[in-house]
Amino acid sequence: EQHIRLVAKCSNQLKPFFRACIENKWDEAEGIRKQISELEKDADQLKREIRLGLPKSYFMPVQRSDVLELVTQQDKIANKAKDIAGRVIGRKLQIPDELSKPFIEFLNLSIDATEKAADAINELDDLLETGFKGREVDLVENMINQLDKIEDGTDSMQIKLRSSLLSMEKDIDPVDVIFLYQILEWVGELADLAERVGARLEIMLAR
Repeated sequence: EQHIRLVAKCSNQLKPFFRACIENKWDEAEGIRKQISELEKDADQLKREIRLGLPKSYFMPVQRSDVLELVTQQDKIANKAKDIAGRVIGRKLQIPDELSKPFIEFLNLSIDATEKAADAINELDDLLETGFKGREVDLVENMINQLDKIEDGTDSMQIKLRSSLLSMEKDIDPVDVIFLYQILEWVGELADLAERVGARLEIMLAR
């Protein structure tokens, strides 16, 4: 639970990061990129502590391998947030004005997915108390269903953004175009990764 909260905080920093980039405040954006990098390192450290701290010699209420896989999936969200910020800063990549509003909506929805995944994981302690039964399971399954819907929504938004970018390619530096397509893909992957976290939790519930 601590790890997913760190991961969600890391990805959430992309909101002020892209606002600064769109406004050409590159010093501010660089400062936020460093915060994202530090949060990703903290998440990495916590991931190692969890791996080393999980018991091997006695029974746990969930399978050890499931916990390890869940943490691995969670960690990929923070890694992706760091990659996104690093790539944008590395080129001082400017989101075209015509794309900035729908792009921010796309970004916000993708980050909503990471926060929804965090909400679901934060129910783990209650799930353990109830023995993975009853109302708590229904609550988590509902969150996972919402995650799936959010991920579907980001897929639709990404298709529209790609189409818009295609129509303005001739007016943008060709290398920037390549990186803009990559950033669209990576931001969409935040929602994909969040959905995978939900899927891993679902597997734990099923077992």
